[in-house]
Amino acid sequence: MENQIKQKLNRELNNTQEKLPIKIVQFGGGNFMRGFTDYVIDKLNKETDWKGGIVNLQATPNGSIQKMEEQDNLYTLFTRGIKKGEIIDEKHVISAIQKSVNPYSDYQNFLALAKEEELEFVFSNTTETGIAFDETETSYEGPHKNFPAKVAVLLYERFKYFNGAADKGLRIIPCELIEDNAFVLRDIIIKYAQLWNLEDTFVEWIHQNNYFHNTLVDRIVPGYPKDDAESYEDQLDYEDQMMVVSETFLLFVIQEAGNLNERIPFNKINEQILVVDDIQPYRLRKVRILNGGHTLMLAPAILSGKETVKESVDDQFIGKFLKDAIFNEVNPTLGLDEAELKEFAEEVFDRFRNPFIKHHLASIALYFVSKFKVRVLPSLLTYIENNGKLPVNLTFSLASLIRFYQGSFGEKALPLNDEEVIVAKFQEIWANEEYEKVAELALSETSFWDRDLTQVEGLKTAVAKALYEIDHNDMETAYNNFVEFNS
Repeated sequence: MENQIKQKLNRELNNTQEKLPIKIVQFGGGNFMRGFTDYVIDKLNKETDWKGGIVNLQATPNGSIQKMEEQDNLYTLFTRGIKKGEIIDEKHVISAIQKSVNPYSDYQNFLALAKEEELEFVFSNTTETGIAFDETETSYEGPHKNFPAKVAVLLYERFKYFNGAADKGLRIIPCELIEDNAFVLRDIIIKYAQLWNLEDTFVEWIHQNNYFHNTLVDRIVPGYPKDDAESYEDQLDYEDQMMVVSETFLLFVIQEAGNLNERIPFNKINEQILVVDDIQPYRLRKVRILNGGHTLMLAPAILSGKETVKESVDDQFIGKFLKDAIFNEVNPTLGLDEAELKEFAEEVFDRFRNPFIKHHLASIALYFVSKFKVRVLPSLLTYIENNGKLPVNLTFSLASLIRFYQGSFGEKALPLNDEEVIVAKFQEIWANEEYEKVAELALSETSFWDRDLTQVEGLKTAVAKALYEIDHNDMETAYNNFVEFNS
């Protein structure tokens, strides 16, 4: 029997020939944007009466948008994960992108986007290094390599074409993972306006008639499933070279400015998209629960012989240890709504259990000390301040970290992947044989923690006890003995 030759995905085949007005210019059409913002806009288009088309701009000179154009800018998104304990495995053809433009080879087409009557939004994901000022971009004449320079040009062309009309400003919604991402981008745009000697009235227009929304984004998007492409292709009756895989979880927190939901109805679709006055509590929640959860379970899990996040969370001992730490010791220190924290934490556990994503513990061990200092230590110290006693799980986690940096456990070498000075300092500390001395030296090392932790009442004694138990028992027994010691 001859193999069936599949037709390449296109709009006629998919019956998605409706032309949508261009409302969004998107800088960067990589995996994350296609699995995150494009998915959100596509859902808005299909489930509400808000119809908005996206122009996808190639972010770098050596990128390629040819494959997207060959598929009429369509692609399949597979969303896979666990939600409220149930496995979710879905696929959607995303049709929000109307065209793709290479601003390096087709600069005039890029400039023409400024004249789009209904254009209102700019989305971006150019990586954390993308929002930066390049002092070598000294001329207004393009094409520019620098992302903020390109946005500055787009805004200035729009300002000129519409004679500075107040209602033709844009809403800038960057998705790069830096704090105050929109404000940082705005300041660089203004810096370019000054470098290029553009009119003061343009700078005033930027401030008065454009909105810059800081964001927090969260979704794991592994992208094209190159290691398992055939199994995905078998699910399709067409050829798709741009298919993308993402987890089910999605969090999009956007800082309010100018009644955003009136312009784009995020609140009308069933996704966790929050338009709020202050995104910092949500950033804190993510750092302490999601990132902090990874970090606080890392050493106990590795010392227990675990290799992946899912294996650890599914383990009777490590799973319970992590759950007790998050729900009883971390959440109460955050000062946020208890029900929201509980729901978020439960979603985090669903993500940790995702059978479709293999997250190795060794990869989390990179710069372990600095991660613990930022993600876990504040919860430990706040708990002590609030309760006048040590948090048992977080303290055991800290002791496990110190034991981890000895470099081996039994006959197994541990995946130390940190700055040489930190690894060397721990080797020096572990040259001592007394656990009290090891605890004292490790906790008092201000280069690790930015403070002397031996000043925390009872912490040195508790860590020394935990170190002794870890070296003389299996990890679960060591933990149980430690809990009894602290009860």
